[in-house]
Amino acid sequence: MIHVKDLSVSYGDNVALNSLSFDVSQGECLVVTGSSGCGKSTLARVLSGLIPQSIPASASGIIRVAGIDPSAQPLSDTAQQIGSVFQNPRSQLFHLKVKDEVAFGPFNLGLDEKEIQSRVDWALDSVGLAGFQSSNPASLSGGQIQRVALAAALAMKPQVLILDEPTASLDVSGTRSLVETLKNLQAESGITILIIEHRLAEMRQLADKVLVLHEGQKVSYGPFMKVLGDHSLLRRYGLRRPTEEPLENWSNLLTSHSNNRQVAEPLLTLSGVSTGYDSKAVIHDVDLDIYPREFIALVGDNGSGKSTLALAAAGLLRPMKGRVVFQGGRHLRAGLDVSLLFQDPSDQLFTDSVDEEVAFSSRNYRQFNPEIHDRTIAQLDLIQLRDRRPASLSIGQQQRTALAACLSLQPSLVILDEPTLGQDWGHLQKLMGFLSRLNDLGTAILLITHDFKLVYRYAQRVVMMKEGRIVMTGHVKPASVVSRRSEQEAVSLAS
Repeated sequence: MIHVKDLSVSYGDNVALNSLSFDVSQGECLVVTGSSGCGKSTLARVLSGLIPQSIPASASGIIRVAGIDPSAQPLSDTAQQIGSVFQNPRSQLFHLKVKDEVAFGPFNLGLDEKEIQSRVDWALDSVGLAGFQSSNPASLSGGQIQRVALAAALAMKPQVLILDEPTASLDVSGTRSLVETLKNLQAESGITILIIEHRLAEMRQLADKVLVLHEGQKVSYGPFMKVLGDHSLLRRYGLRRPTEEPLENWSNLLTSHSNNRQVAEPLLTLSGVSTGYDSKAVIHDVDLDIYPREFIALVGDNGSGKSTLALAAAGLLRPMKGRVVFQGGRHLRAGLDVSLLFQDPSDQLFTDSVDEEVAFSSRNYRQFNPEIHDRTIAQLDLIQLRDRRPASLSIGQQQRTALAACLSLQPSLVILDEPTLGQDWGHLQKLMGFLSRLNDLGTAILLITHDFKLVYRYAQRVVMMKEGRIVMTGHVKPASVVSRRSEQEAVSLAS
């Protein structure tokens, strides 16, 4: 169903894929993994026909997907056989209602209204968005937008489905729903699936084979557990071990406590804060104190209000009700006092090089320090990328560039909204180690994530949101409650 032989792709002088060959049979699921920037997303673009038809790049080799060469026919024809959801699904959406977004493809196939409605209902139900038909995609969370894009792809009933990090922004229920939906699709229609993913445990139930890439080349290919059972391979290429632990909801993983045992004055206080968009509140009556040197994880399901709280805490979204107070009353200076890494790093990148991007804020505030600048670039593994255009980077590399720009002003509080997107485990460990060192030196960290291992390993306190409200403040349950195996796995992966 997918045949790739001697595929090479270059963006100008930058080689993204080099003599890549592999095959996927009908009904199989192939997981493609590897370090950030190794060529995974380039592969997805080639297989979907975007390269070279829409994205300028030089490509050579033989490609057949569902019996066609995606580079040799119109994208409108390719979309009938190959469904794709990319790392930034927001870029795929353009309608004002979810139901219209999902119906767009079937409508353009000339299907009758009854069939279109049936496909829309089925696709939205499959991804857990049955009640969102009339919602505006722009008002949804990152995880919900990912589900809308997936529903739009499923509604076309493609023969091949290509998903680029589909679980990166999904909560536990969304991830479970995705895996079950894809398993059912395989059983019912024999659909062939290619998934680009760093979170390998979630793929264990679904994947038949795995392809490991490094610097654009194939370094391992074969049965999923046989390849990923090689611990030396995992360490060498910064991959996660695909554990057997079942996914758990946050309410089952946390225990509450009411005493933070803090004696210092709060660094940042949200007092009775309600805010949102277009005069409609998304978070309600939020009370939260963040103290100097704290490392807090903010967790909760998709759409619970985490990103909205982050915008309010960073001074980028004015409260409709309540107050955001910095250090007991001083005016909050966005960027200088509190810096926010957005869920989509491309929203923060606009200069012509990584080096300019990281230096922009500090130069703008006349606080540029060459030593801090060079150290930040080195610690986020950007030295070899400093002359590259941010738009030419992988999502993971863009994420690290945007974070380096956030840190250039040495803010007192750094907020990270889903920093795992596009990051392999090796780079994620380096990133979290860097943040831990910042935390040890006095920087407060607020981490928004669905990743239990990061919360377990790094968070001193966990705040859980549900339906726009903080419903629990506590910490991860002892290993005897969660499971001894989870503890050992988290420690071994983080060490």
